[in-house]
Amino acid sequence: MRGRAPLRSLPLLLLLLVLGSAAETPPYLPAPENVEVYSYNFQSLLRWSPVPVENGTVLYTAEYQTGSCRNWSDLGCAQSPQPQCRFPPELQRRRWTILLRVRAELGTLASPWAHCPAFVAERDTTLGPPRVNNVSASPGSLLVSVSPPFAPEAGDILQYLVSYWENSTSASAKKLSESKTLFQIGNLKESTLYCFRVQVQLRIYSGQLLEGLPSAPECHRTALSEATRAGYIIPLFVLALVLANLVAAALLFLWKHHQKIKYWAQPPLEIPSHFKEFLREPGWAGLEELHSPAEEEPQPLVLGEEPGQDGEDPPANTCRDRAGPPQ
Repeated sequence: MRGRAPLRSLPLLLLLLVLGSAAETPPYLPAPENVEVYSYNFQSLLRWSPVPVENGTVLYTAEYQTGSCRNWSDLGCAQSPQPQCRFPPELQRRRWTILLRVRAELGTLASPWAHCPAFVAERDTTLGPPRVNNVSASPGSLLVSVSPPFAPEAGDILQYLVSYWENSTSASAKKLSESKTLFQIGNLKESTLYCFRVQVQLRIYSGQLLEGLPSAPECHRTALSEATRAGYIIPLFVLALVLANLVAAALLFLWKHHQKIKYWAQPPLEIPSHFKEFLREPGWAGLEELHSPAEEEPQPLVLGEEPGQDGEDPPANTCRDRAGPPQ
């Protein structure tokens, strides 16, 4: 019985050892992930993914090192809560090789440093599209004015690659390269819609060309030449003159023959149908005699003639009969 007591206390001793070792192990804070430099038109910033924690606010510290100086320096974002840090003006150098690192901090805890690949702005930046300031259309050409997407430095060699095409389904794009910000797209058709886009090219120290993003397509119609415009105006003028003569001749014809036209245009006079039906009723049969032409001439009424003259009897309804016998 006494020999079995130490065996029973062995699991308890192991548990106490495990708990003691866990208490002595300090908590771990992971390093930031996805550390990269985002650079657009030589404006750069260092960014990374936030470190997730259950309690507290994680702060970040970023440092840099150049190829000429091997000492780590503050990037200007010591103990910042933001998961990004913009380059200070002294680091805005196109040809410098810059090393960067960042770590997370939570109270007294600090994560390991997370590094990103070496960054050279002239090699790794993204150039935006140039700005199209103005487009002037002329017969057979377009005059285009652009501005570079960044402020050029002394010694910069810029090229503008122009792609243009006729706005039709079967047209293929043509290209030209210009070194000036004001250039002409020539050999175009008159009064035709053309589209174009421009991208900048920067010749870097290695002799290679750093190509920027192309601009959004713009479409403009070329103008008409004076000769073509005259070719349209003369037929239109002749047509207008012919139409004016035709209108004048028609008005003159109407003025000379307006009486005949008025006579021809009048409809024939007819008795309305409802009047015809009304006159055809039996009770109004004698009304036709009143409106029909007289077959016999009316008898004249003779006043003051003696009875029996010319062997004729006086009519029964003479004025003398009406007056009665003399007194």
